[in-house]
Amino acid sequence: MKLAIIIVVALALGTFGAHFLMADPGYVVIDFRGYIIEMSVPVLLALLLLTLLAAWLLVKLWRAPRRLGEAAANFQGKRAGKRFTQGLIEIAEGNYARGEKLLTRGAGKADAPLLNYLAAARAAQLQNEDSRRDNWLKLAWEQQPEASSAILLTQAELQIAHGQHELAQATLKRLDEEEKGRGQAVVLLARLYADLGDWRALGELLPRLRNIGKPSREQLDAWTVRVHVHTLSDTASHSGDIPRAWEDVPNRLRKDVTLRIAYIDALLATGSQTRAERELRQMLKTTWHPKLVLRYGEISTDDPNAQLEQAERWLDKHGDDAELLLTAGRLCMANKLWGKARSYIESSLATRPMPAAYASYGQLLTQLGESGAAADAFRQGLAIVADDTLALPKPLD
Repeated sequence: MKLAIIIVVALALGTFGAHFLMADPGYVVIDFRGYIIEMSVPVLLALLLLTLLAAWLLVKLWRAPRRLGEAAANFQGKRAGKRFTQGLIEIAEGNYARGEKLLTRGAGKADAPLLNYLAAARAAQLQNEDSRRDNWLKLAWEQQPEASSAILLTQAELQIAHGQHELAQATLKRLDEEEKGRGQAVVLLARLYADLGDWRALGELLPRLRNIGKPSREQLDAWTVRVHVHTLSDTASHSGDIPRAWEDVPNRLRKDVTLRIAYIDALLATGSQTRAERELRQMLKTTWHPKLVLRYGEISTDDPNAQLEQAERWLDKHGDDAELLLTAGRLCMANKLWGKARSYIESSLATRPMPAAYASYGQLLTQLGESGAAADAFRQGLAIVADDTLALPKPLD
């Protein structure tokens, strides 16, 4: 549209100018250092136009190599972008080798070769080609050393995914040194220790994780619980100071049922039956929980009758609690009150059938010489366990 307007304007001006020039072409004389040049006005105008055209052509020729280079670079960049996209598509569709080839072929001309090499490293790992994976990561670092944190983080994630835990730890420690307090390496290292069950090493990282505020408080609390559960168990196995280990648990987490059971189990493991019973009795005053109630019936002290009396006092408030009825039945068995034990356990089963209740019922019936009924009780308990197992969601293939 613009070109058409320019042509129309040029023709109009040309026609208008030609009309005047044809009527009187004019006369031009140029005197320069003794040289005289004579010509008509139309010739002068023609020479000026030719000069302008020549200048325009020279400028175009001067700029042509650079523009050709830019055009070639744009073409190669677009081609590299298409290869990058197609490479990702191939990997998503499971064609890892072809995807890796496309990603690396276009890396040299890509705007961000780092992305090509990182994606190629993942594709190589999916083919179990660890050496090739590491080579692409090396090339990524050579291309963009200022992105070393992203490269090391990718390397650690890939090493963890391949079960190369020692290599991953070394990579993460190096990343931690380079991050200068950002903490992503510490978080990933903590997740690695949690997956490996290295609770001692995880415990050493917890203060740093709290300082940097990563990950979420819920995750930190969950890890803290697991660390202290391990500490209590480890302390018990070495006959250490269990109360001291319990004091090290943060106050806000001491009501956690898993931790409370770990504490009671640690006391029992070191032979502190009386203290375990006393501590658990105090816990149940503030936190009534089925697991704690059941554990109370599993404690064997020198005075099982006092335990039974305590359980029966709780029944005044929690008479329909299946776990408490079972605990009372177990304590009756400890006191050899077989008839009373049978009544409590049958009431527990009537309230809510549980595998643990059927197991205790089977033991009681065996003690009473009712072997057939005992076998039926054991079978019913196993049937509940089997039903619960079948009800669990199946893992995806």
